[in-house]
Amino acid sequence: GAEESVLVAMYNFTLDEAGEALLDANERGILVQVVLETDSLDGEWAQKLRSAGIGMASDNREGLMHYKFVVIDEQEVWTGSWNLTTGGTYYDNNNLVRIRSQAAAENYVAEFREMFDEDKFGPDGSNPTPNPLVMLGGTRMEFYFSPEDAPAERVVDLLDGAKESVEMMAYSFTLDDVGDALKADAARGLDVRIVCDAEQMDGTGAECPILQGDGLDVRVDSIEGLMHHKVIVIDSEIVIFGSFNFTRSA
Repeated sequence: GAEESVLVAMYNFTLDEAGEALLDANERGILVQVVLETDSLDGEWAQKLRSAGIGMASDNREGLMHYKFVVIDEQEVWTGSWNLTTGGTYYDNNNLVRIRSQAAAENYVAEFREMFDEDKFGPDGSNPTPNPLVMLGGTRMEFYFSPEDAPAERVVDLLDGAKESVEMMAYSFTLDDVGDALKADAARGLDVRIVCDAEQMDGTGAECPILQGDGLDVRVDSIEGLMHHKVIVIDSEIVIFGSFNFTRSA
């Protein structure tokens, strides 16, 4: 349904339906541009999109280009934990949020342009976010791009301000500051509940087994795919979501 442009920043891309849609948009004369993690450049769909003349960029560095967002017509954003992959679509637990806001879209377009046009990734990218705060239908939305906007600090601030409950779903979780904030919330008598991916229970530096050992209510997923969410819900009012794992490398 795009009328002018589709901008895709995706850590991994293997989903046939999405690839066909991008080819169709390109054939209709829509501007289609894609930024992929370098490791994904050799994939079948990366080759097909490049062969069709679709503009492609990658980070070419050790750190990950971990974004998962699509901007359509610079009017709406699709983002969350979901990579456009077969596994991410049909086997893993993921979330996708559709934000219909030009101001929100400007934030992601600015980040995309920094990567695609200026070849700036990770710590090299430091252009300011145009609209870090957006009010949408009476809801306050804050936007943080890592690492320049230090999202982990804001996560800890929100956890420190929790009043009743914290519910967390974490695929990868190694940040001590976030773990300490959760333990402090539990010690204050808040209802703290955590769901972790099974692979994280044996990971080096993983917070989930530590928190479980400290008596917090930590549950482990039982699906064959990944519990890939990166979500925290505070007091049933505040939702933290996106592509940001709660890790030092993120």
